[in-house]
Amino acid sequence: METGKISGLQMAIMMHSAILATVILLVPAIMAKEAKQDLWIVPITASIAGFLALFVIIQLHKYFPKKTFIQYSEKIIGRIPAKILSFVYILFFLQTTSVMFRQYAEFVSGNFLLKTPSIVIIASMAFVCAFAVRGGIEVVGRTAQLFIPTVTILFLFLIIFLFNEMDVENMYPVFENGIMPIIKASSSPAAWFSEFMIISFMLPFLKEREGGMKWGIISIVSVVILMVITNITSLFVFGETTVKLTYPIMSAARYISVGDFFEHLESVIMAIWVLSVFIKISVFYYVLVLGTAQWLELSNYKPLVLPFGFLLTVMSVWTPNLPELTDYLKRVSPFNLPLFYLVIPTILLVVAKVRKLSTTH
Repeated sequence: METGKISGLQMAIMMHSAILATVILLVPAIMAKEAKQDLWIVPITASIAGFLALFVIIQLHKYFPKKTFIQYSEKIIGRIPAKILSFVYILFFLQTTSVMFRQYAEFVSGNFLLKTPSIVIIASMAFVCAFAVRGGIEVVGRTAQLFIPTVTILFLFLIIFLFNEMDVENMYPVFENGIMPIIKASSSPAAWFSEFMIISFMLPFLKEREGGMKWGIISIVSVVILMVITNITSLFVFGETTVKLTYPIMSAARYISVGDFFEHLESVIMAIWVLSVFIKISVFYYVLVLGTAQWLELSNYKPLVLPFGFLLTVMSVWTPNLPELTDYLKRVSPFNLPLFYLVIPTILLVVAKVRKLSTTH
């Protein structure tokens, strides 16, 4: 079904973008509501969920090194229960990916293409992502390796240009209200860190099978570092008003002015966001069609790519607008994402260990 191979570095870059693309724009304001001036600490505590998800999936991969989550769940809990569970996961991936399309459309139409219908923005991105997904995991991996390092460098340059606007005093006093606000603020980003579970769909296609844990850890650490930098930038530039901003980094980019000619860099933020979201959506789109093909026991997932692209476009148009979407990210995601990405895989791992399963069974 999938003959392509990716390197551990490509897997790490794909996951780096898959987690960070959502977090970098929306989540600083969500975290600031609870953590206030301690929001820069939140990514460190939230990353625990990512490390737990990575550990669980790596352990399951050791039991079934050539199978994805959809395939080995059948070995663990039996054919009928696994078919039901896999179907629920497919619906979950479908809903999650449609939300990503909606987030992308809300950002682009709300900040740049003000008069362009959302369905045009969504359909164009779905069309481009479909080409990448049809190419297979190797194409998505190489595309991520090409784009994301450039995007990261651009982002760091933007942060450097904001140095003159930063006020270190905004981060004091540290731990003013103790540790509990930080823990509460960690719920949303922890949910996104738990998305590292989707490497279960990549590990069977790694060139170096033993490098999954190492590159997974590197990816999580890189996400934490950039999240801390993003939160510190938002905090130093805006202070307590961060919580009132929908896209703090976008707002911060408007402050940049170098030599009276290097300014109005919102378009750079848009380029960073679009490229990052392209990789993120492609990864989840690929997981959706691959998982569905394995659930249906097809010999090839490519015939499913375009039908799912159409379905995702329609579903994303049905998805609520930005205020309701932000409320969903704050109230629902901290519960349903860890359930699917962490709790259920952990239960499967426990069952596999109790039954002492392996690929020989």
